[in-house]
Amino acid sequence: MYLLGYDIGSSSVKASIIDAETGVCTASAFSPKEEMPILAFQPGWAEQDPAMWWQNLILATREVLSKSAISPGDLKAIGISYQMHGLVIVDKAQKVLRPAIIWCDSRAVAIGNKAFSEIGGKRCLEHLLNSPGNFTASKLKWVRDNEPAIFDRIYKMMLPGDFIAMRLSGEINTTASGLSEGILWDFRRSKQATLLLDYYGIPPEMIPELVQTFSCQARLSSQAATELGLTPGTAIGYRAGDQPNNALSLNVLQPGEIAATAGTSGVVYGVSDEVRYDPQSRVNTFLHVNHNDTETRLGVLLCINGTGILNSWIRKNILPPGISYDEMNKMASGIPAGSGGISVLPFGNGAERMLGNREIGSMVSGINFNFHTAAHLVRAAHEGVAFAFKYGMDIMNSIGIEPGIIRAGYANMFLSPVFRETLANVSEATIEMFDTDGSQGAARGAGIGIGYYASPGEAFSGLKRRMIVEPSKDAVGQSNEAYMNWLGALDKALRMV
Repeated sequence: MYLLGYDIGSSSVKASIIDAETGVCTASAFSPKEEMPILAFQPGWAEQDPAMWWQNLILATREVLSKSAISPGDLKAIGISYQMHGLVIVDKAQKVLRPAIIWCDSRAVAIGNKAFSEIGGKRCLEHLLNSPGNFTASKLKWVRDNEPAIFDRIYKMMLPGDFIAMRLSGEINTTASGLSEGILWDFRRSKQATLLLDYYGIPPEMIPELVQTFSCQARLSSQAATELGLTPGTAIGYRAGDQPNNALSLNVLQPGEIAATAGTSGVVYGVSDEVRYDPQSRVNTFLHVNHNDTETRLGVLLCINGTGILNSWIRKNILPPGISYDEMNKMASGIPAGSGGISVLPFGNGAERMLGNREIGSMVSGINFNFHTAAHLVRAAHEGVAFAFKYGMDIMNSIGIEPGIIRAGYANMFLSPVFRETLANVSEATIEMFDTDGSQGAARGAGIGIGYYASPGEAFSGLKRRMIVEPSKDAVGQSNEAYMNWLGALDKALRMV
C-alpha cells in the first residue's frame, strides 16, 4: 500500500510516494524545474494563476508515477500541503474569478491595520490571537473594496490547498486550521470569526464547510483521476498549510517542540498547549494540525518572507550563468565569519510581519570595492538570513517559545553550512536535520487520515535523522559580533521607512 503527498509551493509543486508499511519514500518529483513566476502588477503585489498549480501538479504526478513504477490502484490516500495565507475565489461553476493573491502580497496591510484599530486590539487578540494584518480575510476585503463586480460573483473563497482539493474531488471544503491561518477562526468560540466577517462585510456562507484535518475529506473524481493517471475514488485524507505540515513532517506535535524551514521564505514554528500571542502580531498563532477539543495544540509561527528568494536572486542576477546552489554554498564557506563587514538585509519579498508589516526592501551595506568579492556577498546573504531568523526568534522568546532544539529538513538553505552553522551559533540552539520534506509529510498525514496509522508517532517511527549541528564555542563570539553589525544596519533601514 502506498500514499501520495503533494506540496503546493509558490516556486514548484512537489509530489512524493511513500510505502506506507516501511515509511520509505519510493519516489519524488517536482514541476516546473525552474521556479513558477509570481506576477507583481504593482509594487508589493504578488499573484499566481491557480491553473498553473494544477498543471504542474499533473506533471509532477505523472513523473512520480513513472519513477515509482507502482500501480495507481495501490495508492490508497492523498495528502495536501500548500502555501499559506493565499486567496482563491470561485463562482458556482467552480471557475476561478481572478488570479490568487498569495502569501507575500502586501496590498491588504492597511486594511488589516485599520480593522485591528477599529475592532479593538484587545478584542482581536482575545478572539483571533492575531491582528487581521495582511492575511487571507483582509485580502478578501481588498477584493470587496476594489473589485466589487468580481466580489459579487464569488460563491466560495478558498485557501490554495482547498483549491487543489476542489480540483481533485469536485468538492469545496476547508479545515479549522486553515481558517485560523486566514484569521477567519474565533479561538474563544471555536467557530468562524463572525466578528471579522461582519466588520469586513463578508457573507459567512462564502466560507466553505469544515472537514477534519485528518479524515477522509473527499475522494478523487473520475475527471481528475483521468488527468492524473490515478484511480477514481482514492481518498483525500489530509490537508494543511505548509508550515504546520512542515512541523508534522518533522514529528513536531507536542508543546516545546520547534520546526524550521528556509525555502523561498523562512519559518520557525513552535508548538504550545497554552494560548500565546504577540501583542504586536509580529509572530502569529494558529491551530496546529493535531489540535482538538480535548487537547490544545497551537502553532506559534515566525515568518520571514525573504530568505531563499534572496539566494535565488543573487544566483540569477549577480553570479555567472549556470552556477549551482552547491557551488554558491562552497563560495560562502570560503569566506570568514562576518563576511568582511558586509551586512545583507533579506527583506525584499513583501511586507515583513516581524517588522510590523513594514516593507523595507533588501539592503546591502559595508561593501568595499577594493576588497570584497562576489563570494563575500554570497556569505553575507547566508548570514543575513540566519540573522533574520535570530531576530524573529528573540520575539518568540519574549512570549515563552524558547527553542533549545530546532528540527529541520535537509533541504533549501539548510544545505548551506554557513547558514545552518551561523543559525546554531547566534541562537545557541542545536539543529537536528532529517531526510524529509513537505510532500512526504503530507503523504504520511494522509495515512493518519484514513486510519492506516494509529497515531502520528506510528506514522513517523521511521523518520531518519541525518545531521546534528551544535553551536561552536569558538565561533559564537564571531557570529554574535557579525549579528550586532547586522542589527545596526537593520536599525538604520527601519529609521528610513
